[in-house]
Formats: sequence, C-alpha cells, structure tokens
Amino acid sequence: MPAWAAFLGLTVLTLGVVLAFARRSADSIDQFAPTDAPTTESTAIPPDDSSALFPRNATTNRPESPEPVLRNPDATTDSESKREPDIVLTPVAMMANVAFTQGVILFGLVLSAWYFDIPADAFGSGIGTGGGAAVVVGVGFGIVLWGANELSTTVADAVGAAYDERVRELLAPESIGGWIALFGVVLPIIAVSEELLFRGALIGVPEMGFGLNVWVLAFLSSLAFALGHGAQGRVGVVVTGALGLVLAGGYVVTGSLLIVIVAHYVINALEFAVHELPAISI
Repeated sequence: MPAWAAFLGLTVLTLGVVLAFARRSADSIDQFAPTDAPTTESTAIPPDDSSALFPRNATTNRPESPEPVLRNPDATTDSESKREPDIVLTPVAMMANVAFTQGVILFGLVLSAWYFDIPADAFGSGIGTGGGAAVVVGVGFGIVLWGANELSTTVADAVGAAYDERVRELLAPESIGGWIALFGVVLPIIAVSEELLFRGALIGVPEMGFGLNVWVLAFLSSLAFALGHGAQGRVGVVVTGALGLVLAGGYVVTGSLLIVIVAHYVINALEFAVHELPAISI
C-alpha cells in the first residue's frame, strides 16, 4: 500500500534543501563571479595649480614627506596571510557540481518512491502520450517554449531589466569533450531530476494520493521552480516561473512526464547551442 503522506513529507523536505542550496549557489556566484560594474576614481586631479591645495611650484608650508618604511619584500602582512585564496569557477567544476547535486536528488526521489511503494502512474508514467510520440511532442513543445523564452528575455533587455546569464556562461564548456558531457550527461540529468521533482512528485503524486486540485498544485510547484532558479536574477525568476507554469500545464493536460522532460531538455540545449556554442573555438 502506498505511503503517500510519508513520500510527500520527504519530498517537501527535499524541496526545502533544494531551495536552500539554490540560495547558497546564488550567493556563491555573486561572490566569485560578480557582475561587471563601472568603477570611479576616489580622488580627482585638479585641472590646474590654482585650485590645488599645494601647488606644484610652492615651496613654503609644504608638509614634510614621511620617511619611507622599508620591509622585507618576502614578508607578508597579517591581512595578506589570512586572505583566502581566489576561487575560480571553471566549467568542469560547475558541470560536476550540477550533475552531482541533481543526480543525488534524482536518486533520492526514485529510491523513496520505491521504498514508499508509490506507483509509477502517479508521476505521469503510462498515462497519456508515451514512447516515440511523447518524444516528438516534447521536442516540439520545447522549441515553442524556447522561442517564447527568447522573446521574453529580449523584451526584458529592451526595457532595461537585464537577464542574468552568468550561470549559463559559467557552465559553457571550453572543449569538444565538455560539450559532449554537457549535452549528453549534465542537461539530461537536470531535465529528468527537475521534472520528476517539480512536476511528478509535487503535482502528480499529491493529486493521485490525496485528490488535491491539480491546478493549485501546478501553480505552487511552479512558484517553487522559480525560486529554485534565483541565481538567474529577478527577471530570470519571473521568466523561469512562467516557463515552469507552462510546463506544469503541459504535464497536467497530457499526463506524460516524458513530454515535459524532453521539452525541458530541448529548452536548455537550445539555450547553450544558440548563445554559447558559437563563441567557442573548436
């Protein structure tokens, strides 16, 4: 007999950990990959001597320069010795981190579903379009959503609400092997893990187990989906939330988890292929 309450409780706990980790990741990106900001000089050089406090030709009332302090060039100050080494977020490290964390979430969901005897149908498996037809529908759905996503970010840029693209740029590989790993391993893991959590576990399971309103569940899961992408900035949260709501709607209407998994993968893959792949010298 399925232990619906136990599985849902563990899923909500997992969601809390995911959101906390997403917040921590956003802070790390702000710290180690800050946005470009214009810098200003703290002092200005007067245009001529007449406005200077000590004109260049003045010889009276000039304060004496202090004697230079000599120190061993090999010596380091306490502040220098205590300073933490610079941390560089490389694409390999970013991909490994994402693949590992998303893989752990995926493994945990599958294991808990098996342990609590949750039927596969509750996640959207075996309902609606399946097999090859689901893949075709998912690809088409993903292309349409990617186009809408591009349009929304273009509009946001036009009105001065820039979309934070640092996460995508940090994940962009620098080699052929890296791109193969991204398209063949990392992005599939992301699509399966996030759709299983935000659509299957947070919409399908509560609806089947407790008879909750599926559209309310779709809205709440999409809100959580948006908050989980806080590293993309405020505009990114809004766009991702809207995208998640449409994916949730597609999941509810078709009853197929596979369709939204494929669509999710297509959206992410096109994002990298269009915006990052042309800039890489292969």
